[in-house]
Amino acid sequence: MRRIERPSSNHDARPLGAAIDMLVLHYTGMPTAEGALERLCDPAAKVSAHYTVDRDGTVYAHVAEERRAWHAGASFWAGRAQLNDVSIGIELVNPGHEFGYIPFTDDQIAALTDLARQILSRHAIPAARVLGHSDVAPARKTDPGELFPWRRLAAAGIGLWPASPAPCGKAAPAPSSARVRADRAGDDADAIAGALSKFGYGVPPRVDVPLKDVIAAFQRHYRAAKIDGLWDGECAALLNDLSSP
Repeated sequence: MRRIERPSSNHDARPLGAAIDMLVLHYTGMPTAEGALERLCDPAAKVSAHYTVDRDGTVYAHVAEERRAWHAGASFWAGRAQLNDVSIGIELVNPGHEFGYIPFTDDQIAALTDLARQILSRHAIPAARVLGHSDVAPARKTDPGELFPWRRLAAAGIGLWPASPAPCGKAAPAPSSARVRADRAGDDADAIAGALSKFGYGVPPRVDVPLKDVIAAFQRHYRAAKIDGLWDGECAALLNDLSSP
C-alpha cells in the first residue's frame, strides 16, 4: 500500500471523551482524483476525510485519526447524530452517480482493505459500524453506492454481511402479500421503521428522512441488485439475518 501525506487543514478536536467506534466509507463524486484531493484540502470547502484511496491503490493521508475530519455532515446512526465526532472517514476516488459512476478497481479495494484493517487494529469498531455515507445520511447521499463490494470487504473481516445474502444479479421477489410500500401509513410501515431503527438507521420521526429513502439505503448496502425503496420479504429476511447474534 503506497501512502502519501497530503494534509488538510479541515479538522478540529473531537469532543472530550468521544471514542472512535465507526468507519464511514464514501466516494469522492468528482470528475477527477486531483480535483477531489484539492477540494478535501481546500480551507474554503470546509470538508475533509482522514484518507482518500485512489484508483491505483495509492492512499492519501489528510487528517490524523485522533482529530475530527469533516466528512459525514448531518448524520445519524444508532441513536447518535453528528457522527464526525466518533468516526474515521475514507474517500474512494470514483466520479460517482453525477459524473459517471464506475466500478471500484481491484487495486483500490485491496488498498482499502489493508488500510481498514490497520484502522480496526487501532480502534474498537464493531462490524455493524462499518458503514456507507448513504447509511448514515440516506436522504442526502448515495455513496459509496451499489457498485461498492461490501460482501468482499466483509469476507476480509471488515464490516457486516448477511450469512445468506441476496442473490447477485436478480433479487428474488417476495410474495405480493409480503411487499409493503415505504410511504404507506399504518402498522406495517411502523414495524419496518422499528426494525430498521433497532439495527441503527435513523427513521422518522427521530430523523427527518422519508422511510423509502432509508429502505433504499439498506438495499443499496445489502441488496444492490434491486433498489426500489419498497420493503419486501427478502429485505426482511436479510435484516433478520444481519440482526441475529
